[in-house]
Amino acid sequence: MNKRQFLKTSGAFAATSMLAPFAQADDLKPHCTNWAGNLTYHARQLISPRNIDELRIAVRQTTRLRALGSRHSFNAIADSAFNQISLVHLDSMEVDAKARTLTVGAGVRYGTLAPFIDAQGFAVHNLASLPHITVIGAANTATHGSGVKNGNLSTAVSAIEFVTADGELVTLSRKDPHFLGAVVALGAIGVVSRVTLDLVPRFDMAQTVYQDLSFDQLEHNLEAIMASAYSVSLFTDWQRHRATQVWLKRRIDAGTQPTPEPTFYGARLATTNLHPLTGHSAENCTEQLGVPGPWYERLPHFRMNFTPSSGAELQTEYFVPRNRAYEAILAIESLRDLITPHLFITELRSIAADDLWMSMAHQQDSLAIHFTWKPETTEVTALLPLIEERLAPFGARPHWAKLFTMPPARLRQLYPQLPEFQTLLNHYDPHGKFRNDFVQQNIFTA
Repeated sequence: MNKRQFLKTSGAFAATSMLAPFAQADDLKPHCTNWAGNLTYHARQLISPRNIDELRIAVRQTTRLRALGSRHSFNAIADSAFNQISLVHLDSMEVDAKARTLTVGAGVRYGTLAPFIDAQGFAVHNLASLPHITVIGAANTATHGSGVKNGNLSTAVSAIEFVTADGELVTLSRKDPHFLGAVVALGAIGVVSRVTLDLVPRFDMAQTVYQDLSFDQLEHNLEAIMASAYSVSLFTDWQRHRATQVWLKRRIDAGTQPTPEPTFYGARLATTNLHPLTGHSAENCTEQLGVPGPWYERLPHFRMNFTPSSGAELQTEYFVPRNRAYEAILAIESLRDLITPHLFITELRSIAADDLWMSMAHQQDSLAIHFTWKPETTEVTALLPLIEERLAPFGARPHWAKLFTMPPARLRQLYPQLPEFQTLLNHYDPHGKFRNDFVQQNIFTA
């Protein structure tokens, strides 16, 4: 064993001994990579507290720490050269029917939350494509669903509880001046232990899919198309100037079953369930063909009972102002022959503006341009600066948890309240316990 290995092993052993019994050395092994497998974490140990008290002790006793959720980030936002902490055991869920709120522990995933609140007559306003992500991870990175009137998932947060660097428990609500900076905090304000979400009455939905929508329709009808359903997704491979599929998720009254129109802005109605990738089995996709069902079985693209163990893909996403979306789409289309060979699919979705400081939709109604890439890291990394250059005139903001190459100086231009965010982090974490290379580079050198 060389000196470096000895020091690393000794450090991990000492930390494990100090944090026993809730830190187990073997915990790290199944979590050493992110979900996609494109990133190997550098943490020496993974701490798994069983309750809030153990969480506070763990935070107080470590010098550097990053929270690890469902590992669905594609960049190093959750990485640490020291310690990671998993909150999987903090899985409480409590509905306040009178206030129409739900308070959940940091380990809760949407796939667990949704049927629990539906059975009590409630829903959340939106869901991401994949229901297997944690509520906390989605809120901390402003992950989103779709809809011109629907804010991203973090806009449902009405209160947030987190453990600060000295182990203190802090709760902020919408009335607190720090709240708008604390919700989308990129894991850098502290370790979030619980959040409270606004609920809405449960509802049913029906999903229909149309094929081959010409991009010509977007020049004058983009806003109408995106507003034609509760949630709208356009999928494209950037070839033939069209969206290969349009997924419309509509709210319906209980007991009704609307008949879908045969065409939608020139696109034709699909007659079988489809996967976003042409030719792939739709077995794991949510029900289509206009069949009514609960909100949580229609808003995601993939079924709750389908649990992906890994994903051989890369993801990138950029948010542009929706009033310039068609121009941005054409700008990306000009790169189609460079993009398509390395692409699985691109999805276009709308997100309503919000006031959260570090949200990609901060103070602008947005169109998200999402790329699901083949697992070709070198080729994709080379493409990103070209895409970012094409999108620069539109002030495109990258998704915090996906791949991007935008320099920190550009991020400062895109987020006017970044200085206030820096001040907020320094207030709650003056010595940088929760900062890693990603946060230091993109927030504090911006």
